[in-house]
Amino acid sequence: MSSFLRALVIVLLAASCGGGGPKTAPSNLDDACEILRERPHYTRAFRATERKWGVPVHVQMATIYQESKFIGDARTPFQYRLGVIPVGRQSSAFGYGQALDGTWEEYQEQHGGFRTRRDDINDATDFMGWYMAQSQRELGLSMWDARNQYLAYHEGRAGFRRGSYNSKAWLLRVADSVGSRATTYQAQLVGCRYAR
Repeated sequence: MSSFLRALVIVLLAASCGGGGPKTAPSNLDDACEILRERPHYTRAFRATERKWGVPVHVQMATIYQESKFIGDARTPFQYRLGVIPVGRQSSAFGYGQALDGTWEEYQEQHGGFRTRRDDINDATDFMGWYMAQSQRELGLSMWDARNQYLAYHEGRAGFRRGSYNSKAWLLRVADSVGSRATTYQAQLVGCRYAR
């Protein structure tokens, strides 16, 4: 088979692979119940990860909000030279959890399998649970500590151990925001019939 036909088959196969639900953001990102009402498959994914890894739903939701605003195929912006020449993206981060290529491959090898996808909410939350469980084990971080779990998620466990975030005032503000959003989501989920 010619390389052109092979490439065409690959492109067509990739285009036909849907799944994981809509890739656009839910309509009201400030209301956890509205998010779950609009996307009931999120509830199943969040609950499965909570049961398997121990990461509370509100911590998962706050982290995904920060990383992708619940957009399944989110990517980092392009970088430009001279303001107009695109030279690639800022990083390989992709999907709901903005997992980097290398970390996602490590997850696939150790736990997820090679059919997992960063733009599938089930796989993305499972990845997040896997990563945060390792942060709990290696760094002693509580699963309920959204702020520090986010810092370890963003900086990597080695970076968190070194305290690399301490020189990044912007990141500390973001982590505080993740912690605050997790608290808000937690309170909203208490009376939410969609969270069950």
